[in-house]
Amino acid sequence: MESLQLPPIDYGALLPMLILFGAACLGVVAEVVIPQRARNAVQLGLALVAVVAALAAVIWQRGTRTVTIGGAVAVDGPTLFLQGSILVLGGVSLMLIGERSIEKGGAFVSQAAVTVGSQKDLQQAGGRPGATEVYPLTVFALGGMLLFVAANDLLTMFVALEVFSLPLYLLCALARRRRLLSQEAALKYFLLGSYASAFFLFGVAFVYGYAGGIQLAVVHEAVANPQRSEVLLYVGLAMVAIGLLFKAALAPFHVWTPDVYQGAPTPITAFMAACTKVAAFGALLRILYVAFEGVRWSFQPILGTIAVLTMFIGAILAVTQTDLKRLLAYSSIANAGYLLVGVLALNDEGLSGTMFYLVAYGFSVLAAFAIISLVRDADGEATHLSRWAGIGRKSPLLAGVFTFILLTFAGIPLTSGFTSKFAVFGAAVEGGQTWLVIFGVITSMLLAFPYLRVVVLMWLSEPGESAPTVSIPGFLTSAVLGIGVIVTLALGVVPAPLIDLTREASEFVR
Repeated sequence: MESLQLPPIDYGALLPMLILFGAACLGVVAEVVIPQRARNAVQLGLALVAVVAALAAVIWQRGTRTVTIGGAVAVDGPTLFLQGSILVLGGVSLMLIGERSIEKGGAFVSQAAVTVGSQKDLQQAGGRPGATEVYPLTVFALGGMLLFVAANDLLTMFVALEVFSLPLYLLCALARRRRLLSQEAALKYFLLGSYASAFFLFGVAFVYGYAGGIQLAVVHEAVANPQRSEVLLYVGLAMVAIGLLFKAALAPFHVWTPDVYQGAPTPITAFMAACTKVAAFGALLRILYVAFEGVRWSFQPILGTIAVLTMFIGAILAVTQTDLKRLLAYSSIANAGYLLVGVLALNDEGLSGTMFYLVAYGFSVLAAFAIISLVRDADGEATHLSRWAGIGRKSPLLAGVFTFILLTFAGIPLTSGFTSKFAVFGAAVEGGQTWLVIFGVITSMLLAFPYLRVVVLMWLSEPGESAPTVSIPGFLTSAVLGIGVIVTLALGVVPAPLIDLTREASEFVR
């Protein structure tokens, strides 16, 4: 009997993921051994140190092009750029999470108290404000995202999908206030996510039946030299795409987004809006550019139609929203459509422009949710639009920053929103997808209306009788706002360094 031969493993290529998974496991142990009084500081410090160490490992590997673990993981330019983006955005998200967890009566509630109804019952059940299990869960999610964008076979991609999805389902249910809304959102996200994962896994089976393997290089070779019925190929591609389109919040698989964005704690919503989108589009890029490039003429019209539908649904329904978090949810859906326009260019400029867009949007959306977390009333965050009337008179600095972020979302020149849209639309024109650009410009004009409505409401409307209070941001929230605004402005005025970096990174290893 021959001995089992393990595939060679390049631990250096896996180092960022190993750091995060190791830190997450340490965080679980810390929940047991660290005294409650010191637990928040220790957990936050451990999470941030892990993210910084993983980012250093990514930078150390710059220029690496390798495939390891028997072809299951690929480390190349797009992998390293997307991993670095996830880590930077994840680190900023952890700062926002940490600020809310430090606050008295913070944003999160212990799982031990999920079913209790009063503060007295909360204390009796062992619950505590600012539950620190949020940190290892977030780090686990970040580790799964790193693996997701590096996955070079479909089964590894599925495992990574579950690794970062399961912590997100739990994180969405940790809101301290409006717990029933939060738990309802988490349940919807879990159920719909489970169906999407099932579609993805079933699609993997069909692709395996067609290609005789699950590695992306094997699928690419089978697509280039077809020897079996293409029914298996197209059914498999459609089902795999459903799983990825769900995570990217693309229509018609976007229905979870408004409820989850509204019900989840605002720092978790910010984390999902920034990091999950990078992971989802990173995997979609690898699938379409590496495995199924040979059938591009078959999927381009279908995915193009999905992009147009997504842009219109996001833009039109954003106009009807009266809750800021739901408005930003539909804005996120529309932005997913713009990102898909860049993906469908299927050229180096499309890959570069999409990666630039992911970074630009991530920083601006983190700043937006950080601002929303500061406007509060007796019931918690005041997210209804009517509560923001006249806020510019009460806190002109906060209203000014939010106005800048909203103008960024609208794509006003000299902001990252304009530069990123120009990048993906230019790549789409070069790739022969001008029709998508036309719809993108139309929906961008439609989407400007809800943003400008909020601006007018803040500056020109009379404040209500019981205006909400504007909290003074703590150090971490101030840092998040400062980073978000500076990066948003810098990428609008001097985008060349990041664009050059994305162009250097726009080549997949096969």
